[in-house]
Amino acid sequence: MTMKRICITGAGGMIGTALTKYALSQGVAVTALVRPGSGKLSALSHPLLTVEECDLSALERFEGEPCDAFVHLGWGATFGTARQDVQLQLRNVDYTLSAVRLADRLHCKSFVFVGSQAEYGRCEVPLRPDTPTFPQTGYGMAKLAAGNFSRLLCQQLGMRHCHVRVLSVYGGHDRNETLVSTCVDAMLRGGSPALTPCTQMWDYLYEDDAARALYLVAEKGRDGAVYVLGSGECRPLRDYVSEICTAAECKAEPQFGAREFNPNQVHYLCADISALTNDTGFVPQVSFAEGIRRTIQERRENQ
Repeated sequence: MTMKRICITGAGGMIGTALTKYALSQGVAVTALVRPGSGKLSALSHPLLTVEECDLSALERFEGEPCDAFVHLGWGATFGTARQDVQLQLRNVDYTLSAVRLADRLHCKSFVFVGSQAEYGRCEVPLRPDTPTFPQTGYGMAKLAAGNFSRLLCQQLGMRHCHVRVLSVYGGHDRNETLVSTCVDAMLRGGSPALTPCTQMWDYLYEDDAARALYLVAEKGRDGAVYVLGSGECRPLRDYVSEICTAAECKAEPQFGAREFNPNQVHYLCADISALTNDTGFVPQVSFAEGIRRTIQERRENQ
């Protein structure tokens, strides 16, 4: 499918911002939906970009230009205790169905639902599209339900549907609370945050690669498919932390073991991206060394 315009919810977030920029770089017009009052994307000016303030609760009333594809990144209550709030997470399922109906009104040919590795729960093997799902948080349960219900509604409306389960994405626009952001910010100040032993095996993907993958899924993804999105490689988390320390030119040693693991800590996270690669041609292009260099540069500028 050749895209001329794409609609993105959650366009002001880290992945949404990167996807907006990537689509524009490909000559594709973007309708970017952002939270009212957030000021997101206000610094981004492009003749093909239309930024609209639209809360997820207002998707049913939104009207816009016809689009070819719709990527649903918008989600509320994504961290802290809100991830276990049943009512808040159920609202996200309803908002996802509102997004599907909006995509239908915009005459979209494809709908991409962006899910999470939280749909799987804790696993000790690389995550595949057919890996059994057993979410342990309200957030993961709602993502799984929203993916399934949106696929059903897309089938009823005659729209291609793809479900992308995202692992750990990092970049300069990430939230301050994530491990990568916490380490980068502390190490740029010459310090080091208190860390767990960081023995988890982990898979990190840079924001620009994640954006390109979602674009390719919107363009080429197989109807009804589930894809797992990561780099496809994993290594001990302490290796990433040490690499951040070196790249930030920090003299302080990382404080491994200063904190205990969370009781529900995931100890193994790795994506099997073979289905994604086979269907769309996606292969990660940005190494962690290059991605963390870009991340450090952006966060240094923001500070």
